[in-house]
Formats: sequence, structure tokens, C-alpha cells
Amino acid sequence: MNQFLEAVGIALSAVWANKLRSFLTVLGNIVAVTSIIAVVSLIQGLNEYVTDAVISGVGADAFTIQRMPIVRTQEDEERIRNNPQIKVTEGTAVRRYSENITAVAAQANAGGQAEYKNQTIDSVQIQGVSRDYLLFSTFNAERGRLISPNEIERDVPVTLIGWDVADKLFRGEDPLDKVVKLAGLHFRVVGVSEKKGSFFGNSQDNFAVIPLGEFQKRFGQRPNLQLLVKPKTPDVTKAAMDDATVAMRIERRLKPGKPDNFGMFAADTILGIYHTATNGIFAVLIGVVAMSLVVGGIVIMNIMLMVVSERTREIGLRKALGARRRDIVWQILTESVTLSTMGGFVGTFLGFVAAWIVTKFTPLPAAVQSWSVAIGIGITAVVGLFFGLYPAMRAAALDPIEALRRE
Repeated sequence: MNQFLEAVGIALSAVWANKLRSFLTVLGNIVAVTSIIAVVSLIQGLNEYVTDAVISGVGADAFTIQRMPIVRTQEDEERIRNNPQIKVTEGTAVRRYSENITAVAAQANAGGQAEYKNQTIDSVQIQGVSRDYLLFSTFNAERGRLISPNEIERDVPVTLIGWDVADKLFRGEDPLDKVVKLAGLHFRVVGVSEKKGSFFGNSQDNFAVIPLGEFQKRFGQRPNLQLLVKPKTPDVTKAAMDDATVAMRIERRLKPGKPDNFGMFAADTILGIYHTATNGIFAVLIGVVAMSLVVGGIVIMNIMLMVVSERTREIGLRKALGARRRDIVWQILTESVTLSTMGGFVGTFLGFVAAWIVTKFTPLPAAVQSWSVAIGIGITAVVGLFFGLYPAMRAAALDPIEALRRE
């Protein structure tokens, strides 16, 4: 232990004596570790961000049936262009067909203007829903209540508004039981949804929920619907999706072998698409960072070779006084690892700073992981060990008599 601390002390003294050279030596490691911490933090933060947004939009315990499936090719786009719209009766058929499904709600979306007194908000997402909507976790009320099934059945003009709509229209005034105008029609506010936040700068709270019948009065009797489907338990989600597929095909009279003319999405489906699209990008980023580490390691090896050359007489004197080959190897390796690891610590700090700056000034989130810090510093130690091994072996192989003759 004392030998190790002595070697570390010698390494730190050498670093302090040659500050500029030491900084330039570990610059590659600093850049690499800064990149590791920043990239991993952004990747983890983005993954959590997208997961929360997808679950918030679809629901962890539900899936949706939509007019359009996932489009991957031009042929797919041509094939699905004439897909029929989703109908409320199809939702009824899905619910009736499967015992694995407990609720099916129809939902329609359209943009419209929201008004209250002299306050106006453009491009509010107006959502028309059927009676089973309140069984889905994506709908909630922080203040007031949800629209009741009876109000939906009777097409009562009431609305549940998003947090941003309440904040911008009412400016601190209690919105409950106030009458707002949505897309030209008057609605009484019965509830305010809890704040969901934004997704890449786009608000998820700029919406108003109204009965589907009221939605049809304003936007037509055949809106573009999607069906929200809730399985009995998360364990039967796959079976429920299979049942829903069969029910939709029967309802649409699709012959065996004919492709589905609708799309079906669960949270896992959307997250799978996201990970497929981004894994390649993230792999390239990590590859670039790895190249920086290799370059940094080569620089460290060159510097350590130069250090061995500069300290040839010192190494010869140590060997003449009884130092063994492993003692010399241990000394040089310790100096190499210490130098490299210092770059890791500086890079870790700068990585934290970079992640904080990105989070502060952009919509991109960052989640710093403790394991990424351990990996960053650990990798620099390994780099120092690997690239310091050749200079250490070369120093240990010096003949003490020849080394003492060096000027």
C-alpha cells in the first residue's frame, strides 16, 4: 500500500511539475469522458422522457386501434391510403367479442379555438370521447371531476380542460363551472386535468375533453376516430390485442390472407419503434467516444515513453539500489493510470456541466446515471493501464549500467 501511495505521489509531483504537458496528455481522455457522461445522460434522460410521454398518451394498461398502421415503405403508404375510418360500432364489436377486454372508448381529435371573456387560445386539441373513457388512466382530474357517462350519453355541453388551457384562459381565476367557448360552441368546465408537462417543447396540457356527441355536432358525424382498449389485466394484453384484431377483421369482413386495414398500438409497440430508430444513432455516438479514448491512450503511451527516456538515469539508479523489474513496472504503470484517471475525473465534472447546460437551455432532458460515472472513470484507468504497459516493460528492461551512463 505504501509503495502504491509513493508511486501516486511521484506521479502527482510529475503532473504538477509539467502542468501544460500533463493537461495536453489527458486532453483526449477529458474529451472522451465528458462525451461519455453527456451522451449517456442525454440517452437515459431521453429514454425516460419518451417512455413517460408514451405511457401518458397511450397508457401502460391499454392499447389503441387506429385507421393507419405503422408505415415503413412507399408500398405500405399506397396500400393503406384508402383504409376506412374507425367506427363506434367497431368498438362495440371489439368489446363484445373478447372476454379479455374490460372497456373500449372511442376518441376523436380536432384543433379549435378556446375563448373565455377576452382571452383566446388558438390550436387547442379538442377531444371527443365516449362513455368508457373515464376507465382509462390517461384521463384524470386534478380539480373538479371527470365528465360522467350520463353526461356523455345525453350530450351535455360540459368539458374537462387541460392545465395550460385553464392557466391561460382564466389567469388564476377558478375555472370550475365557468362557461368557455370551444370551436364556436359553449361548454361548462367541470374539471381541470393535472399537469403533464411538455414533450420536446410541445405542451401536453393544451386540450379540452368533451362528449363525443358534442364533438360530432361541430366537426361532423363521421370524425376520424381511434379506439382506446383496456385489457382485464396487463398480463392478457397480447391476447386482448389478438382478440381485437379478429373482431375488427370480422366486422370489416376481411377475407383470410388479406392484410389488416387498421393499425394497433400499445405502449410497447411505440417504444419498440423508438428504440429501433435510435439504437443505431446511439451506437455511433458511443463509437465516436471510444475512438477518442483510443487516441487519448496513444497520447499517454507516447508521453510515458518520453518520461521513461527522460528518467533513464533515475530508473538505472533505482535498479542499481535493488529495485526489481516488477517495482519499475509498478511505478510506471501507477503513474500512467494516475495521469489517465485524472483526465477521467475532470471529464466527469465537465460531463455533468455539459448535461446540465443541455437540460437548462434546450427541451432535451438529461438523467445522470451513477454507473456512467463509474464506467467513465473506470475506462480511463483501464486505458492508462493498457497503454502504459509497453513503456513500463521497456523501463523495466533497461540495463542499470547502461542507464547510469546516459546523460
